[in-house]
Amino acid sequence: MPKITKSDLLDTLRQRILQLDIAPGSVLDEATLCEAYGVSRTPLREILHRLAGEGYARIQPNRGVSVSSMDIETMRNFFQTAPMIYASVARLAAENAVPEKIAALRAVQKSFRAAVETAKPRDMAISNHKLHEMIGSMAGNPYLSPSLQRLLIDHTRMSQTFYAARSKAEQALIQTACDQHDDMIDAFEARLPSRAVELALDHWALSRDRIERYVRPDPLPVNPHDTAEEVRDAV
Repeated sequence: MPKITKSDLLDTLRQRILQLDIAPGSVLDEATLCEAYGVSRTPLREILHRLAGEGYARIQPNRGVSVSSMDIETMRNFFQTAPMIYASVARLAAENAVPEKIAALRAVQKSFRAAVETAKPRDMAISNHKLHEMIGSMAGNPYLSPSLQRLLIDHTRMSQTFYAARSKAEQALIQTACDQHDDMIDAFEARLPSRAVELALDHWALSRDRIERYVRPDPLPVNPHDTAEEVRDAV
């Protein structure tokens, strides 16, 4: 087996975490990973620290490294914060849009639409992740970018419940989400910040209810929809 590079192993572990191949809260055992990927402990520890810095994992003294959890407290923070971050990022992306980044967004959107047409939930989740990462890059705000990156980790892991459609109604929601991507890119290209915010919040609301399955049966004490409305007025 060819020796894996640190960069490739980092990407592999990111993908496995996002696709839930490694479950939230799982211990990332050094010995097991070293044997599985044919690497020594020194480069692996560098990778694990990188994952922790990006929000994919957590390092605890005397307890090692584990994948970032998705417990009730984390999810409450997620639902409360998501609409605010997505709305702010969308506004800035529309204000800072440039042709080359719009073209890159359309290329990723093409991959997302192909995944929708072939009904591949994991591919949809990863393409959606890349698309929103690129929107964040176009927004170009050094304060918002780390928050968006952390948000997307949990959103991508949870979104696989949304993309695993079991009925025609659920498939229709996914198609709507796909169309919303196109509409958002058009709004960015036309430099329409208010329209971009509106679409971003509508896009969030579309998947929110199904994503909430991760926190049931313990209902949230906050109303994410009301939060989104407040954000819509504020940004």
